[in-house]
Amino acid sequence: MGGLDLSDVERIELLRGPQSVYYGSAAAAGVVNIITRKADRTGGHIRTEAGHGAAAALGQSLVTERLRLQFDGSYREDDGYDVSYGDGGDDDGIRRGALALSGEWKAADGLTLGFSIRRAEERAWFDATSGAPDSARTYLRDAPFWSDRAERIDTLWAEASSASGRLTQRLAWEDSRVTLKTHDDYPGRTETRRRAIRSRTTLGLDGAAADASRTIALAFDRIEDDASGSTAYARTTRSAAVEYRAAHENGLDVQLGLRHDDNSDFGGKTTWAAGLSWRIAAGPLRLHASAGTGILNPQSYQLAGGYGAVGNPHLRPEENRSIDMGLEYSLPDGRGLIDVTWFRERLADAIVYSGAPLPDGSNYRNLRGTSRRQGVEIAVRHELTPALTLGAAYTYLDARNPDGTAAVRRPRHELGLNATMQTFAGRGWLSADLRHVTDSRDTEWWHGWGNEKVSRLPAFTVVNLAASYDLDERMRLTARVTNLFDKPYQETWGYGTQGRAAWMGIEQRW
Repeated sequence: MGGLDLSDVERIELLRGPQSVYYGSAAAAGVVNIITRKADRTGGHIRTEAGHGAAAALGQSLVTERLRLQFDGSYREDDGYDVSYGDGGDDDGIRRGALALSGEWKAADGLTLGFSIRRAEERAWFDATSGAPDSARTYLRDAPFWSDRAERIDTLWAEASSASGRLTQRLAWEDSRVTLKTHDDYPGRTETRRRAIRSRTTLGLDGAAADASRTIALAFDRIEDDASGSTAYARTTRSAAVEYRAAHENGLDVQLGLRHDDNSDFGGKTTWAAGLSWRIAAGPLRLHASAGTGILNPQSYQLAGGYGAVGNPHLRPEENRSIDMGLEYSLPDGRGLIDVTWFRERLADAIVYSGAPLPDGSNYRNLRGTSRRQGVEIAVRHELTPALTLGAAYTYLDARNPDGTAAVRRPRHELGLNATMQTFAGRGWLSADLRHVTDSRDTEWWHGWGNEKVSRLPAFTVVNLAASYDLDERMRLTARVTNLFDKPYQETWGYGTQGRAAWMGIEQRW
């Protein structure tokens, strides 16, 4: 996701815990749901940005009562930074261009046909590991390596409703291809392809499906995954799922779901998910809880190897079990909330990488036993005034491997603070956020293969700023600064992070 362009993203949703029933069994720990903007009128926009790199985006849409056509194009070049800490080393940046065309046509009452086409190309530069490192500073060496990535995603779909809207059906065909070429010490080329047919049927038990308080949904998928080049495999997965949702007048909401996946390589697996939300006595307190399971099959490079690593064809799927419970309090007049959530996960057969070849000659293996993760999340949002909103989020996480050692790159304490203020009579806004991380561990790889050890990373705090100002109803100025105080920090041993960087932009709509 390093090259993801946010210019046409409407919002990003983070869903906690296994979400297998709707999103597939691989959603074993959660889902990042990226929702792009959908034009609701004829018009367009152009955006440019300059600073630590440059970017541009152009969009145009045609919207009528029965037809919507939308085109979006974007290009971004980030100057990057020297990941290897080298004195005078080259900056490892990224550049990415994308084109997208989508549309939908109301062919008849109750029938809509649609399509989407997306193409993207990306080049990212990176450094190499050193031949004889003795510290985090010397683990990487400056190198002019790069990778080329090409993405192609095509979708055709049809939606139909009947029985006064109580029954809705969606049938979609998807074809996605990703080609990756690396130009480094282990040059290679891998092409992965996924072809899928997905069917979704929703029945409203007490009204139209879109508004019903009780629904039953059925899902059927057939997915073909292929990989060729540096890694190679082919597998087919057939899936069936059912989900029940109910919203009761007493403030109780319930969700229950069951999914079965039949994979050509790993056989049949059944996962489930359950959710509960209860607004206690229609008051300010809401009790919420969820639980579920998920399955994550080994990836192609873990099975077949490539790029200097030896794969392990005997890997088993990872299996995750999760539960969380929380209590939310709504502040008076709807001016904010306080939410406290306890969570616990149990991950069996976690797949890990080993630098030194294992007894079977591979670099990947399943950990024997169960990896345990549990903790508490606290979230606060308060609208102090109509123009000023404050937010805070804190996570305590205890993540351990089956042998009781701390899991790497899982901070025990993470704090986020945010403040957003409207200015200039609502024509502008200013936002500041702070992220503080402490007690995170990572592997020191420079002691030689087989002699690695895990140690604690230094704590760090990063502050970012963003602002915008509307010159008129159709033109907006933007500005942002990341790592405002230019603090050096590490989230994994040996790899540098971005120092202070700034951008300014302008957007015009019509």
